[in-house]
Amino acid sequence: MSNGAPGCTGPNSHGHGHAEEVDHAQERKHPGTAETGQPDKYAFDVESLAAHYAQLSRDVPPHARVDPILRVLDLIIATSALILLSPVLLVVAVAMLASSGRPLLYRGLRVGRHGRLFTMLKIRTLARGAEDRLAGHSGAELTRLTSAETTTAGRWLRASQFDEVPQLWNVLVGEMSIVGPRPIRPAFFAVLARDIPQYWQRLVVRPGLTGFAQLRMTRNETWEQKLAHDLEYIADRSVGLYLRVAASTSWRLLRQSAAAASSMLGSARPRSRRPRP
Repeated sequence: MSNGAPGCTGPNSHGHGHAEEVDHAQERKHPGTAETGQPDKYAFDVESLAAHYAQLSRDVPPHARVDPILRVLDLIIATSALILLSPVLLVVAVAMLASSGRPLLYRGLRVGRHGRLFTMLKIRTLARGAEDRLAGHSGAELTRLTSAETTTAGRWLRASQFDEVPQLWNVLVGEMSIVGPRPIRPAFFAVLARDIPQYWQRLVVRPGLTGFAQLRMTRNETWEQKLAHDLEYIADRSVGLYLRVAASTSWRLLRQSAAAASSMLGSARPRSRRPRP
């Protein structure tokens, strides 16, 4: 999974940030996702955009020996992970229903392989109605207000990146891969494809839960530098590289989950008062 929330905070952002609150708060400014969080394919001319780049990506010959094996690995890893994580998902769902109610999932439209549009899934981490309250804000103010709108469970979900687990379903149905370029919103893709001529080459493979760029990049890297990492993986993709990226990401997520849990336990522990002299 990515180093940060999936997607992008904007075409001029260098990091990943929390894409969910930006999607919620800026969806009225950037078309492609309806205010309810449901995909709105008619708010932006994404169909023609996808068709424009689809043929270019299809003309790139696939790795005939590697790609089918990577797809089998996707199915094995996604199925195993969902089975192993299902008890935790159940606990999270019950906690969310008890504390903040429905919806349990956030849904956002993304551009996939060969320009196909799909609905990316995440566990909701903001309070209900946050998108309306955050609309019109941006930058540091948006970050501050978003922190206040994040649910208690959502803080751990984001810190551990467990909120991205539902994307394993996107992997199972063939919309995503475990490893690949992170999926991007249609409106941002349109801007980046216009400004960076090679950007469409990301469409050659399925977008991933994690990728080369997420393991290597820092928040100060440009979109061109991030794209270079993505294109390097696409060109050199192999079973060994796929497994190394997946393993490195898994190890990092285990450490992040432990740190997030420790931080939450520490903040919940009552502070002892010193006796007065």
